[in-house]
Amino acid sequence: MKVAAFTIAGERRVGIVDASRNTIAAFDLPAEQAASGVLALIEHGEPERIRTLEPVDLARVTLEAPVPRPRRNIFCIGKNYHEHAHEFAKSGFDSSAANGAVPGAPIVFSKVPETVIATGRVVGIDARVSAAIDYEAELAVIIGKAGRAIRPEDAFDHVWGYTIVNDVTARDLQGRYSQWLIGKSQDGFCPMGPWAVTKDEVDIASAGIRCFVNGDLRQNSNTGLLIFDIPTIIATISAGITLQPGDVIATGTPAGVGIGFSPPRYLKTGDVVRVEIDGIGALENRFEEIAA
Repeated sequence: MKVAAFTIAGERRVGIVDASRNTIAAFDLPAEQAASGVLALIEHGEPERIRTLEPVDLARVTLEAPVPRPRRNIFCIGKNYHEHAHEFAKSGFDSSAANGAVPGAPIVFSKVPETVIATGRVVGIDARVSAAIDYEAELAVIIGKAGRAIRPEDAFDHVWGYTIVNDVTARDLQGRYSQWLIGKSQDGFCPMGPWAVTKDEVDIASAGIRCFVNGDLRQNSNTGLLIFDIPTIIATISAGITLQPGDVIATGTPAGVGIGFSPPRYLKTGDVVRVEIDGIGALENRFEEIAA
């Protein structure tokens, strides 16, 4: 099942997407519940029992991020593809490189909830703050059931589904500080969408993941190549932190980010970044300079 949060006629809704027909059918939920997107369905527990309204053409709606405002920071995993781990270790911006290019355990950081924006929205480039904006295509996990000390073999019982994120990063800020939160958490630095899919909808063991900048293929890999797989990630985070329904975990980006080129290929005003993951869809955002 593909589920999208959206706005139509000034009302925020959440509904089932039929990609083959290019339509969306809203769940018949009160507006205050629907405004939380996928969280409304997770909390309901049985979305298949919720009545849906008449489908409308996707062209008539404005898509929102599937989790429009996460209740807490997004968990993120750094250096989780071998080739990217090596390209980032060589970049000079990797504060963890002293421990080796490939990490021995998952590197966990976070992005604040206010970073989340929808597909189609503009990501601001503020030259007063950063001159080194980069893209990172990532598969994101949406937690559906709370848990602490989750065993790897039980991890998928806690997964509701998946979406796409672009872990936009200010590389100069990332390199300036000994932790990554500021460089990762600028306003709008977590495009998410275009929708979410339930875990039965996509084979994350072998899903292609790609990133294009202005139509130029930059990243081209497979989610089956994660250094630390999803069960390991969930077990690591939940060892001492109770994961909550609606938590979002970004699983890491493959090689081909801007910092990996010589010279680096940072984003500039007018650039369009498109992230695709097989079985989910495509997330696309334009980057524009913020007026002084």
